[in-house]
Amino acid sequence: MIYYSENGLEKGLDRDRVRNALETVIGSFGDRKKVVILPPDITRAHSGAGMITELLWERLGERVTDILPALGTHVPMDAGEIGRMFGKVPHSIFREHRWRTDIEELGRVPSSFISEVTGGRLTFDYPVQVNRLLSSGGHDLIISVGQVVPHEVTGMANYNKNVFVGCGGSEAINKSHFIGAVHGIENILGTTDNPVRAVLNKASELAASRLPLLYILTVVAPDREGKLKIRGLFAGDDIECFRQAAALSRELNFTTLPERLKKVVVWLDPEEFKSTWLGNKSIYRTRMAIADNGELVVLAPGVKTFGEDPAIDRLIRKYGYRTTPEILAFTDANDDLKENLSAAAHLIHGSPENRFRVTYAAGHLSASEVESVGYSYGDINELMKRYDPISLQTGFHRLADGEEFYFISNPATGLWKAAT
Repeated sequence: MIYYSENGLEKGLDRDRVRNALETVIGSFGDRKKVVILPPDITRAHSGAGMITELLWERLGERVTDILPALGTHVPMDAGEIGRMFGKVPHSIFREHRWRTDIEELGRVPSSFISEVTGGRLTFDYPVQVNRLLSSGGHDLIISVGQVVPHEVTGMANYNKNVFVGCGGSEAINKSHFIGAVHGIENILGTTDNPVRAVLNKASELAASRLPLLYILTVVAPDREGKLKIRGLFAGDDIECFRQAAALSRELNFTTLPERLKKVVVWLDPEEFKSTWLGNKSIYRTRMAIADNGELVVLAPGVKTFGEDPAIDRLIRKYGYRTTPEILAFTDANDDLKENLSAAAHLIHGSPENRFRVTYAAGHLSASEVESVGYSYGDINELMKRYDPISLQTGFHRLADGEEFYFISNPATGLWKAAT
């Protein structure tokens, strides 16, 4: 049921309009006594979820007993990041999602369903897992907050992904990512109906009696001056709010180019992107726009690791971003990848599949490290002088020496693809 929807605002929703919208939404749920909020972490700093979480805390006060950022496998937020993203919200009510241990299982999606939605390519079952704070914390309202935008695993980010993956356990995270990888990243990006979402929707059905969920979803896009604004806000307790948000995101966050690009340069803000696990959005979101034998240059001054998790970091270093057939063969032959299917999926998603070249200019990784995983090394200082991210705006550019390229200031904000 939709409780609130507002979309297509050219100027965006400012803090006061968001506050008024939340008043309408919260009023629809009566007097709830104990509330937990599930926002994204600092890697979704531009989502508007930080401000929304702060406004919910201002409105509900002590009834907000817990805030559980939906980390998935990401590194937990530190005090500085919490302060920057969530403003005045007291740090004492923030909880860390420990995805390997703090988990309760609420059922399993049967293998027959997985086989059906994957065309028989996968036959495992799927665990409906959440942080036990959600299932056994005694809350009478769980507010999941986040941005709907194209996503490499679920097609469009957020909605029940925030709950069953962002606050899920190791097995659920691994299997959801692998389902997406087997289906194919270019088949799944930007879609609302796909095998991963079908599985998560089934998980929602199985867990409905245990999780009193309210979803608050944003759509964020630049205004005419290039500044990111909340252009849509949707709230409800079922899939319709997600479908409406996804429709607006497809309108505002998709860029269709007339033809494939020979050179793309992507800037990764060092405050947001500190690993290739996150920074490879530069590859995911541009791969359908890059020409055969083209080049993607990734300016990543903050990147210092491959994985967010030490175990996954070791796997990325061991196997590298190879082609899909190679990674599937590695997975079949090696238990460490079988037990970490999300890592295998990530390696597939981050592979240029020998079709184009990736030059990774990572601020804290050596040439040998970058080249060992299958990318070309770029010197961050030299490339940032040539492609100044401060002066460039997203779009086509030509340098004084005649080089032409397409620049993207933040790959997390959209999806780029060619019409032909």
